[in-house]
Amino acid sequence: MSYIDWIIMIGSLMAIIIYGLYQSRGAGRESYIMAGRQMPWYTVLLGIMATQASAITFLSGPGQAYTDGMRFVQYYFGLPLAMIVISAVFVPIFRRLNVNTAYEYLEQRFGRNTRLLTGMLFLFSRGVSTGISVYAPSIILSSILDMNIYLTNVLVGGLLIIYTYTGGAKAIAQTQKIQFIIIISSMAFAGYLLVQAMPKGVGFGDALYLAGKAGKLNVITTDFSIKDKYNIWSGIIGGFFLALSYFGTDQSQVGRYISAKDMRDSRLGLLMNGMVKIPMQFLILLLGALLFAFYSIQKAPISFNEKAVTLTQKAAPADYADLAIQYNMLTEQQALRATTAVALRNTPNPNAISHNLNLLQQTQKEIEQSRARFRDMVDKNQVAAEANDTNYIFLHFVRNYLPVGMIGLLFAVVFLASWGSISAALHALSSSTLLDVHLLLSHKQMTDKQELRWARLYTLLWGIFSILVAMFATRMGSLIEAVNELGSLFYGVILGIFLVAFFLKSVSGRAVFMAAVISEVLIFIIYKLNVVGFLWFNVIGSLLVILIALVIQAGIKKNHETA
Repeated sequence: MSYIDWIIMIGSLMAIIIYGLYQSRGAGRESYIMAGRQMPWYTVLLGIMATQASAITFLSGPGQAYTDGMRFVQYYFGLPLAMIVISAVFVPIFRRLNVNTAYEYLEQRFGRNTRLLTGMLFLFSRGVSTGISVYAPSIILSSILDMNIYLTNVLVGGLLIIYTYTGGAKAIAQTQKIQFIIIISSMAFAGYLLVQAMPKGVGFGDALYLAGKAGKLNVITTDFSIKDKYNIWSGIIGGFFLALSYFGTDQSQVGRYISAKDMRDSRLGLLMNGMVKIPMQFLILLLGALLFAFYSIQKAPISFNEKAVTLTQKAAPADYADLAIQYNMLTEQQALRATTAVALRNTPNPNAISHNLNLLQQTQKEIEQSRARFRDMVDKNQVAAEANDTNYIFLHFVRNYLPVGMIGLLFAVVFLASWGSISAALHALSSSTLLDVHLLLSHKQMTDKQELRWARLYTLLWGIFSILVAMFATRMGSLIEAVNELGSLFYGVILGIFLVAFFLKSVSGRAVFMAAVISEVLIFIIYKLNVVGFLWFNVIGSLLVILIALVIQAGIKKNHETA
């Protein structure tokens, strides 16, 4: 990177830290944990979106579309309906009871054990997911500084702890507004520059044509398969249950909207999120489809992870050289045939168009086979780098094709997205640990100052835990898939507990506690058997809790009647 890029990147990051520290001045217990319950709807909206849209979204999202097409957007199709249900059911209950965490309600409904179990499920799943989120910006820092990834995990994690530890909810809410505006503006400008960087004679429509013919514009897939991760059925049904659990029961999101100044602002922030999330994710994935068209003509590297290429060349020079020669010939053919496809596109020669597209698609298939052989080579030679390069595709374009100044800003954007989501997650983890575990198990009364001190300590401890998890995230492939798959292992069961609490008043705490434990074990068994796509875990987990709780409650009632 140039000096200008360094200045822009470091300046942007330092400005956010300073602003966060400024907003944290005089933070008390209520301000640190609940932001004073004075957030307007637009701050709630930006906070919800910034918490959900981490660095993984902007770093891995385009790579996901590059490799698998845009069908990932279907993952969000159930989101708008979930926002309506949460606004109608969850928000009034949480606001009426004036709870500090979502799990506080469960104690009132079922007792301490159920609250503790649900809180622990949340803490584990969110703690591990946060560690994966720490790893995403570490990839960038490791790449541009040529530093060890484990060292950059410590550096990235340490920086984001600063204002989270100091300011809590208020500082996070205020900084997230600025972060998200910068992020969206920069990503939109990056998309514009990508179109402008297309070779001469290749416009936006031509790029969409190439991406579409390669199957990258597969926004909606209607074929039903229980093992398929992304189709319209898993998106609407599984995505609805996942969004219902994430936004309705995950403290990192619940904490955003219960800190609003009133119920109207809580609901408006949620409903607006339901309206804008799908278009935003569509555009991020479209960026990946356009990148595929760009690299069809500009010739993509055999792996976008440059470190993996360098180390594999050293580990297996002969095998790599043979593969590289074959790959380079294929990319030259692809560039020629992609250029020809654009030139033939508007000519009245259907036979020539069809013949060339068939050749292009065959070449693209062979290129992907070569890239797969390279990944196998990385694994076979135990190279100390990621074989899967999904998370490096957008990063490669930024480093090699964007102008001076924009590179630094885009790198800053990924860091800002990371800080926005991770700081909110760390705050939710510390608040839930304090309120749902520490105070629940402690028999001592605490002053506000003592609670504030413990909340900050737990922020620090969860920050350290997240850094440790990031150390093991180096071989997870697509991070955007990994973090959502992990959440789905727990979200369905957590949602099931809340649905029983809301709608099945006859079910006792004992029955739902046992049902939750059994359901979680069954979900892990289903996961290991690999019989369904991960989005269905949310549906299955919820239904298992409900059905098993009803059966157990019926058994309890029968025992009482015969006793």
